[in-house]
This record gives sequence, structure tokens and C-alpha cells, in this order.
Amino acid sequence: MYDTILVATDGSADANRAATHALEQAEQHEAELHAIFVVDTDRYAEPALSSTELETIEIEEWGDQELSEIADRGEELDIAVTTQCCHGKPYVEIINYADKIDADLVVLGYHGHSHAKGEQIGSVTDRVVQNAGRPVLVAT
Repeated sequence: MYDTILVATDGSADANRAATHALEQAEQHEAELHAIFVVDTDRYAEPALSSTELETIEIEEWGDQELSEIADRGEELDIAVTTQCCHGKPYVEIINYADKIDADLVVLGYHGHSHAKGEQIGSVTDRVVQNAGRPVLVAT
């Protein structure tokens, strides 16, 4: 049913649950799995000789670590995971990457680090669900 799956992470608890679901789906369908972390340029400045450069670099390194953890979990299940860390607006980058790889399924957490806990879906997840034009699994 699924040949290519994309999971997005920000390292939150819901994103970690999303990664678990994505790995399960990839294993069940013998699908190719991609994982993406987006450094939100609305929250963190683009690296340029400034005082925020170190913070942006730290977020990117943290994102790479989160992606490595997903790849390691995939390796344990004999699933190769292609990772992508990029900068931009998270929902735009997630949708663009899903389009680029022609993902059959996008897997996201209900809300991430930037969203207050509660009943309302996170803004990134909401925008991806409404604009992706493909199936989106939302992990809670």
C-alpha cells in the first residue's frame, strides 16, 4: 500500500510516537522511509555572523541527532532511513520534501515543541494535513 513514507520530527514526544508509527508502517509495507527535521527560520535566524548563529547551529545539530536516532531505530528493523535536515518554514519544507520523494504517506506528531499542550492540533501538523494533498497519519 505504501512504497515511500515520510516522517517529520522536532524531537517532541508526539514526534517520537510518529517515528514509531512510521517505522512500523515501513516495516509492514517494506516501504522506503525518509525522515526530516526542519530548523524553523521563523524561530531561529539563518546562520550569518550574528549572536543567534550559535543557537541555530545547536538546533541543527540537535535535529541531526534526532534524525540519527530514527535511522538507528530503522537499522535495528533492517529499514534504511534517508534523512534530511533543512531550514525554512516547517510545513512548507515537509510538503515540498513529500512532493520531491512522492511520499505515499506523511507521518507527524499531533503537536510539537512549539505548541502548548492541549486539545488543539499543532499548527505545523494542521497546515500539512490541510495542504499536503496526500494521506497524513497524525500520532498522538
